[in-house]
Amino acid sequence: MKLMLGSRRFIKNLDYTLLLVAAVLVALSLVAVSSATHAPGGPQNLHLVRMQAVWILLGSVALVTMLLFNYEDLARYHRLLYIVNLVFLTAVLIAGRESLGAQRWIQLGPFSFQPSEFAKLIIIITLANFLAHREGELKTLRDLLPVFAYVGVPILLIMKQPDLGTSLVFLAITWGMLFMAGANPRLLAGLGLGGVTAAVGWVWAHLSYGIWIPLKDYQINRLTIFLNPWVDPHRDGYNVIQSQIAIGSGGLWGKGLYQGTQSQYNFLPIQHTDFIFSVLAEELGLIGGILLLTLYFVLLYRGARIAAQARDTFGTLLAAGIVSMLVFHILVNIGMNAGIMPVTGIPLPLISYGGSAMIMNLAALGILLSIWVRRQKIVF
Repeated sequence: MKLMLGSRRFIKNLDYTLLLVAAVLVALSLVAVSSATHAPGGPQNLHLVRMQAVWILLGSVALVTMLLFNYEDLARYHRLLYIVNLVFLTAVLIAGRESLGAQRWIQLGPFSFQPSEFAKLIIIITLANFLAHREGELKTLRDLLPVFAYVGVPILLIMKQPDLGTSLVFLAITWGMLFMAGANPRLLAGLGLGGVTAAVGWVWAHLSYGIWIPLKDYQINRLTIFLNPWVDPHRDGYNVIQSQIAIGSGGLWGKGLYQGTQSQYNFLPIQHTDFIFSVLAEELGLIGGILLLTLYFVLLYRGARIAAQARDTFGTLLAAGIVSMLVFHILVNIGMNAGIMPVTGIPLPLISYGGSAMIMNLAALGILLSIWVRRQKIVF
């Protein structure tokens, strides 16, 4: 690692807009978690708020660390990172802690972490190196098969947990990075459309004829219930219905912090994680939702700008992978809160409660900043 704190040019080259947006988002996260865990007429659950503050602090350390670390050096450790990734994803299947029907966490004393969250960032780093050495050689399906095999191994381990949402994130990352690496756009579009069609057909065949599918029953229900949640309003459709009520009842200006009836009276499920957008929409209204989306737009725009101006292919692919991951997270989380996408358990970046996701996302932003400040040679 090259310590560069004394370099005026380094400080000048920082993307302060990205840093400011990230700071506002994590501050909003504390407010949202505070409101989502507030009991009406009783004490607030300050433990979760304190823990979220701890995760933000640790994530900030990760951001600074990755900023000071020359992103180009990450390529040197691609083999080690890939192996470590597989080891942790395998370990969680053997000794992981189960919760909500999935075995995704590894317990370390009083704390637990989710290897699949960090696996997202690791696969971005390792796949960026993998694709950088194949630039201009991704024109046919045969060219793409090694790429699919490379990302397929960790995806299978994640599916085994089971964690359908993270598996879909991996696919979004792969498609975004392949596009930036120069893969044939028509081929990518055809494969994507064919994959979605095949998946829908497989689910339909399973529901109609009982054909085997590598998904749990609750996952199948989540994938289909959003189409008509009122078919089962008290069980599988409950989450979607309550989330839609929360968003709709917020109106233009919202009901005010700590005043949302859906969240404060616990009608809204898992409101500090998967459905935290509904909490914000109910309490801050349409205006608050638009402001949040504006913050995300600026964040994604800065990320895309970094990808476009990176000084090498590896940097471009790293930034593209991070932006692809964030785009997918934001679209799917808000989509499932609004009831227009399946409930897949994907958190809202930098807002949802959770240590692994918060640390990973802030570390990813640190990599973006590292790419940006090194877009030109810095003389020491």
